[in-house]
Amino acid sequence: MPIYLYWGEDDFALGRAVEALRDRTLDPQWASFNYDKIPPDELESVIQGLNQALTPPFGSGGRFVWLVDTSLFQSCSEDLYAELERSLAAIPETTTLLLTGRTKPNGRLKSTKLLTQHAQVQEYAAIPPWKTDRLVQQVRQAAQDLGLALTPASQDLIAEAVGNNTRQLYNELEKLRLFSQSCDRPLDVDAVAALITTSTQNSLQLAAAIRQGNTPWALELVSDLLGQSEPALRIVATLVGQFRTWLWVKLMVAEGERDERAIAQAAEVSNPKRIYFLQQEVRSLSLTQLQQTLPLLLELEVSLKRGAEELTLLQTKVIELCQLYKTGALV
Repeated sequence: MPIYLYWGEDDFALGRAVEALRDRTLDPQWASFNYDKIPPDELESVIQGLNQALTPPFGSGGRFVWLVDTSLFQSCSEDLYAELERSLAAIPETTTLLLTGRTKPNGRLKSTKLLTQHAQVQEYAAIPPWKTDRLVQQVRQAAQDLGLALTPASQDLIAEAVGNNTRQLYNELEKLRLFSQSCDRPLDVDAVAALITTSTQNSLQLAAAIRQGNTPWALELVSDLLGQSEPALRIVATLVGQFRTWLWVKLMVAEGERDERAIAQAAEVSNPKRIYFLQQEVRSLSLTQLQQTLPLLLELEVSLKRGAEELTLLQTKVIELCQLYKTGALV
């Protein structure tokens, strides 16, 4: 009775996981008989999916039933819960039932609790752009999956170039994999830099521009990011995460903490080796500057959620933030 619950906003990574699970379940010759993909807009889609899951497969292989974007772990009536409880206990071992959704399951619902008792749950959320060590780890794992050998420096370069865009990551790695067939050693930085598409404008660079008080560069980055269709709220989320990390590092150092592991734990940095570089980045900043930044970013987030015009608002707040970090301000 294999039951899986996949959720998260990283559609590409989730889609790859669905394909892998489907391919493991189905016999290609009988796939058209044993594969049911049920969208949420169909009437009684959950009941239909459960009924199909209870049906033995035709021919060889298993049956694969996929409830796409189901609302089961966000809302569930008593009648539907009773049907779910009855069906889950009766699903045969020959069926793989998959439920997917974009939002985090509501752990307070009885239906979510029931599903998590029976299902293997996997999250596919995009890695926050400021979690650079996790981005490098994602590059390393993806390259390993594709059988591609990269030097550590190349992994860092790719992580910086593609950020948390897993679709672009796999596209770039596939390109590198084809090129590497003519090489007998791991691809170095020079080879990677010549082949991958590098976006030099990202939200982390915007954070760096603000930290340096470089208003012209920051405004240019804002225009470029919006021109690349980067959501304004995602830009703000990255800025909040980065400045929060800098604030914690500065605060711990100001309190006399010297243990990099303790600082990393407080700042939620999984790789303590990054603390040295973060300390260098905040060395010239005052604690007051960093403390005043987060309320300004909160104001920006609230205004965006209320429907303010994105470009004008971002430009105004970025100028204000850069003024805060001008040389000599609040030191």
